[in-house]
Amino acid sequence: MLAATPVKTLALLALVSAAAHAAVVTYDWNITYVNTNPDGLMERRVIGINGQFPPPAINVTLNDTLVINVVNQISEPTSLHAHGLFQTGNNQMDGPSMVTQCPIPPGANFTYTIPIEQYGTYWIHGHNKGHYVDGLRGPLIIHNPTEVYHYDEEYTLAFADWYHDEHSVLLDDYLSMFNPTGAEPVPKSALINQVLDNKFSFVPGKVYRLRIINMSALAMFHIHIDGHDMDIIEVDGVDVQRTTVQTFPISAAQRYSVLVTAKNTTSNNFLIHGDMDPEMFDSVPDTLQMNITGTIVYDAASPLAPAELIDWGDFDDAALLTPVTPMAVTPADNHISLTASFQVMDDHINKATFNDITYVLPKVPSLYTAMSMGNLSSNPEVYGTFAHPLVLKHNSWVEMIINNNDAGNHPFHLHGHVFQVVGRGDGIYDESTPYPYFNTTNPLRRDTVLVPSLTNVAIRFQANNPGVWLFHCHIEWHLQAGLATTIIEAPEAMPGVLTVDPTHLQHCKDLGIPFSGNAAGNQGLDLTGQNVGPNLLPGTFTAKGIVALFFTVLSAVLGLATVIWYAQDEGLVPSEEGEDTK
Repeated sequence: MLAATPVKTLALLALVSAAAHAAVVTYDWNITYVNTNPDGLMERRVIGINGQFPPPAINVTLNDTLVINVVNQISEPTSLHAHGLFQTGNNQMDGPSMVTQCPIPPGANFTYTIPIEQYGTYWIHGHNKGHYVDGLRGPLIIHNPTEVYHYDEEYTLAFADWYHDEHSVLLDDYLSMFNPTGAEPVPKSALINQVLDNKFSFVPGKVYRLRIINMSALAMFHIHIDGHDMDIIEVDGVDVQRTTVQTFPISAAQRYSVLVTAKNTTSNNFLIHGDMDPEMFDSVPDTLQMNITGTIVYDAASPLAPAELIDWGDFDDAALLTPVTPMAVTPADNHISLTASFQVMDDHINKATFNDITYVLPKVPSLYTAMSMGNLSSNPEVYGTFAHPLVLKHNSWVEMIINNNDAGNHPFHLHGHVFQVVGRGDGIYDESTPYPYFNTTNPLRRDTVLVPSLTNVAIRFQANNPGVWLFHCHIEWHLQAGLATTIIEAPEAMPGVLTVDPTHLQHCKDLGIPFSGNAAGNQGLDLTGQNVGPNLLPGTFTAKGIVALFFTVLSAVLGLATVIWYAQDEGLVPSEEGEDTK
């Protein structure tokens, strides 16, 4: 039986070991276009690194400093986000374009310097437009010199959906008045580690850590392994008590680590299954293979064991999993309620909203507004209405209730933090009644939480990381549709904590982007010229009403055309001379 080492002992050992292991780990990344055919169905242009695809995995150790020297050799500005990293005091390196930086112009370079203060399973991806959907994504693994659990070897399995058209083409079709229902682009296939054929060698009796990442734009996967149990030990970089499962879901941007004990025989090889959840798609094409597999190989000459049918069942991460290091819930100083919905707006396009506001990028990166507006940095108005700013006081505790008033599921991600998942409920939370918390002693902590359709989730976190942090749906199509808010955290503490790299400012100049002032690039509260988004349609004509009207009018036109065609065919329509033919 494998057991966890006591946490206090581990902490002491980790401090000693980390001091010995700290290093500067440097990666040189030229972001380039590459032609490739990862699913074997269609060759296309993708975004790779150093002329190669897939991008390499990044491996560092706790207390290292990660340095990524980036040269942008594609035709669009770009940026990188190390997903799940706290970036304490280092907000300028977080990466989302027009939030913490101007993007890197074509032909320009930038160095991301990231002190590593945590460990676990993460990933790195493009955060300008939808570059990660086109391939700019890869694992980022941070090793702990003294792990909580013992294992012999490890593998990383990065699951992802895959499209044959470039993101920009798909986005134009998605955000179109001719897509009034807001149906997301359905992928053409799925990949593991950006390819199809994955084999993982197992030695009988050994214990393997599988680091599982979902790098998808849309798809959620259900994971199971034929003939093997899985013991979950990590969720989004947080060690959890070892919990045995046969299957579990993983939504876009989430990560899990599982321990798998190899069998004592080499008589069979076994499939690792990642089954895409059809509920994430408006429709499932007959040509879409919903199951991606890898192979555990004990002996290349052995046959494959029969595939097992697994009932996905109900999996509640927060009810099932408990962090190794306990953290009780602290009473909240701020209560924020966010209701997510999709509606046809006054631009005639189905957009996403939080509290009826669709997110639009400001003219000035929000971090630069916070750093240049002095005492006004605590006034949410300066960040612009459509950045949907939420200003938090330093070290305050925040409870956020996320209401999903949509027919689809949404994985919501908070930059710069892990949060406690303290409760779930059905429908829109009624603020007149106490919230039904199910764990206040040691709730699950993670950075991406799935909020199923027509339910709500309560999360808590401390505003102890001064900076500007996005909170958004990690379905890339939904982020582009505006399902995001901006957390302006402790603006009063930023001047003594944060800096701005001069190279960032030069990028702004090169791209003609202002880098000081409010969201419009003006001083004070003058927001003349700010970027604005669509507004709700007037009255009570909802998105469903718009869709119903659209199809009613379409049906009427088609029906009238059919009557005219039928009348002509029967000779009931007057001839060109104006005489009846009957």
